[in-house]
Amino acid sequence: MREYIVELSKYFICILMVLYTLCCYLALPHAARVRKSPVYVIQGLIMLALQACCFADLVIISNDIQYFLLFGFVEIFLLIIITLVPTIYENCNRQLLNNMSMLLGIGLMMVSRLSYAKAIRQYVIVLISMILCLLLPYLFTKIRFLKKLTWLYAAIGIGCLSAVLIIGNVVHGANITIDIAGVAFQPSEFVKILFLFFLAGALWEDSSFLRVAITAILAGIHVIILVLSTDLGSALIFFIAYVLIVFMATRNYLYLLAGAAGGSAAAVVAYKLFSHVRIRVLAWHDPWSYIDNQGYHITQSLFAVGSGSWFGMGLLKGNPTVIPYVSADFIFSSICEELGVIFGICLILVCVNSFLVIMLISLKIFDKFYQMLVYGIGTMYIFQIFLTVGGGIKFIPLTGVTLPFISYGGSSVMSSMIMFFVIQGIFIRLQEEGAKRSGNG
Repeated sequence: MREYIVELSKYFICILMVLYTLCCYLALPHAARVRKSPVYVIQGLIMLALQACCFADLVIISNDIQYFLLFGFVEIFLLIIITLVPTIYENCNRQLLNNMSMLLGIGLMMVSRLSYAKAIRQYVIVLISMILCLLLPYLFTKIRFLKKLTWLYAAIGIGCLSAVLIIGNVVHGANITIDIAGVAFQPSEFVKILFLFFLAGALWEDSSFLRVAITAILAGIHVIILVLSTDLGSALIFFIAYVLIVFMATRNYLYLLAGAAGGSAAAVVAYKLFSHVRIRVLAWHDPWSYIDNQGYHITQSLFAVGSGSWFGMGLLKGNPTVIPYVSADFIFSSICEELGVIFGICLILVCVNSFLVIMLISLKIFDKFYQMLVYGIGTMYIFQIFLTVGGGIKFIPLTGVTLPFISYGGSSVMSSMIMFFVIQGIFIRLQEEGAKRSGNG
């Protein structure tokens, strides 16, 4: 009887994910404005039911009651997010909030399946992040001087990255973390937020060639420090964000072409200078010839995706832990293996939906500083998803960046939550200013 329940739950989990995704796109035309809709309630019920099914599988298959504790935390946490935030901030964007909650829930559940110890750490970080982020929308409605701190953002960002380069810890061949009071965190995850504030502050009012050149020098310093730290994935994200934000500010296609040419040249130089870049390109080009060493990561990832088929093998029925760094770099592959390719496709569609909502919000913002900031967050978010998923399925060479909200990593999940709540703050401020204009009119 237990086997029948577990087998049927695979299809039920997949159906729930498909229904949630359909709700996302049904609500998309109205996602950039405040609107009470039963769709958002349905989404909340679906995400809670999905977690119940997944953790029920984990308990039934493992006979480990510890999963009950983890399940209780996730359900209560998600319930608090989808009820408390709209209660405190009536004008919040419900679609973006629901998508963030759904992705967080999936990430917490998968990390729980992969490692109980890592799950506990991730839960603590997520809880702390949520408490801190609840203040951000309020601050954005009160603080008026953010666009005046342009050069301070750049100075702090460069200073933090330089500190990592000098005294940082080497993780998988890159200087990316710093220990403070025994807690390791990755400053580049937070510097990318400051980087976006810097670019928006530098270009919102003046997008002349001189200002673009000055901004390029400071942005280049950020990227060069990341390259010297061999954190090439983050360097690529910073570079792409800079090019696209400059293009948005100037509407000049020459900058876009120059960025494409410069990026291509930088990729060639990186290939020549860094051995691990050559290894990753080799593993991407022909992993099967090097399956025992250089191509091991990507071949195991492809085996995981392929063995999952459409509906997955079922939670705890696969073997995703054979993939190195699975909870961080290859968590998408583990999801496809045990929850199915359909679930994985829907997951990508939910991420794309979040990106579309962010872009729709940016189009409605009158203040160019905040418009560029929201646009930058959206482009950074979707590009990081492209790098992570694309690297895991051998569409592009592996970059080693995390999947926002889903991968294990305290710095990654905290910075992702901060960025989404920054958007919420700007969205709420937009609604309040619109109400004032209507009242005055």
